[in-house]
Amino acid sequence: MVFFRFFSLLTMPLNLKTITFLCVSTMMTLLLFAEDKLPVPAAASLDYVLQPSDLLNVKIFQEENLARDVRVSQEYSITLPLIGKVDVKGKSLRQTEDMVRELYGRDYLVNPQVNIIVTDYSKHSVNVIGQVNQPGQVLFPQEQGLTLLDAISKAGGFSRLANRSQVKLTRTNSDGKTQTFIIDADDLIKGKGGNKWPVLVDDIIFVPERIL
Repeated sequence: MVFFRFFSLLTMPLNLKTITFLCVSTMMTLLLFAEDKLPVPAAASLDYVLQPSDLLNVKIFQEENLARDVRVSQEYSITLPLIGKVDVKGKSLRQTEDMVRELYGRDYLVNPQVNIIVTDYSKHSVNVIGQVNQPGQVLFPQEQGLTLLDAISKAGGFSRLANRSQVKLTRTNSDGKTQTFIIDADDLIKGKGGNKWPVLVDDIIFVPERIL
């Protein structure tokens, strides 16, 4: 189709308008064909912090026998050929790549080129209860993140009885300690303050009833 259009245009009288139309038309057609062949970017940022049950595809350039699909254990570890168990707790995708590269390069390979991608994310959720229209568990993709207002929106939004200035966010830290924050959602809606309160896995959001 591109060549037919190009040949047809060549038979037209050559002037500035014809040449301009020829160039633009051909470029746009080629771009349309090229668009289907563009590589699909990885879903995860290299700064994504790995979580239990994430499925990783690990490849080492020119070392096909070392390629593996491995799932992050509940103890935040993966097991790879030769180097064995690797602790990835608190590690981002980039940091994990660097660590695996170092471990292989230490005793087994010369300047290994390691590529790790997340092929299947673990399911993450928060609980939104109280005065929302659809209380319950809210699932979200960890690689994209979710804010407190997003979570409430996914739970159907505030009910008409909601006390939006006293929203409670309860979070269990990695050390097992529980923290509760009182958040004025009206301020968040108005864009006040820099903290949008991104939620973490297993957070509990409670919207109390306002006193009439």
